[in-house]
Amino acid sequence: MTGNAAPGVSPGVPQRALRADAQRNVGALLEAARAVFATAGVDAPAKEIADLAGVGVGTLYRHFPQRSDLVKAVFQHGVDACADAAPALAAANEPGAALEQWLRQYTVFVGTKRGLAAALHSGDPAYGALPGYFMRRLEPALASLLDAAIAVGEIRAGTSARDLLHAVANLCMPVPDEGPAYSQRMVALLLDGLRFGATSQPPP
Repeated sequence: MTGNAAPGVSPGVPQRALRADAQRNVGALLEAARAVFATAGVDAPAKEIADLAGVGVGTLYRHFPQRSDLVKAVFQHGVDACADAAPALAAANEPGAALEQWLRQYTVFVGTKRGLAAALHSGDPAYGALPGYFMRRLEPALASLLDAAIAVGEIRAGTSARDLLHAVANLCMPVPDEGPAYSQRMVALLLDGLRFGATSQPPP
């Protein structure tokens, strides 16, 4: 997929640009919903989300008429943030550091996605396109960083971006009496393992 869907809008559906104040409201609602969903789940009261965003409930429903619209937008917003971070990190860091920082951001995203899990795995057709959106955006973003790190010998070859996405997601599964820092430590160990035995790749 090329380009990002507007928040709360299905990918590929043309939409008019939002006014600046409306864009701010949507951004505030997405951040508030992300935070509320992470702690209270996707059935949290709309007023709680609107109050945290600093807007009225009517504004929330104007942008997201159905609860599923808001859940999809929060998910897509997190995916897009990770995907869009890849080229910026690659431009500002050495390949190994760029990959490490991206995996750290992805780990945070997967951790906060726990609050969406019940909805995303409910079988509701409203969420049917989201797994494909996730892979279309994140697999090439991670592949670009992974390939660069392999090429300079910072990461060993043999692991695909798809495998790494799934491996990190598995390491972020909830563990009793452990918080987000635990997942970060486990992902750091995974990255250390990928560094072991790495050698630079000959030019094509």
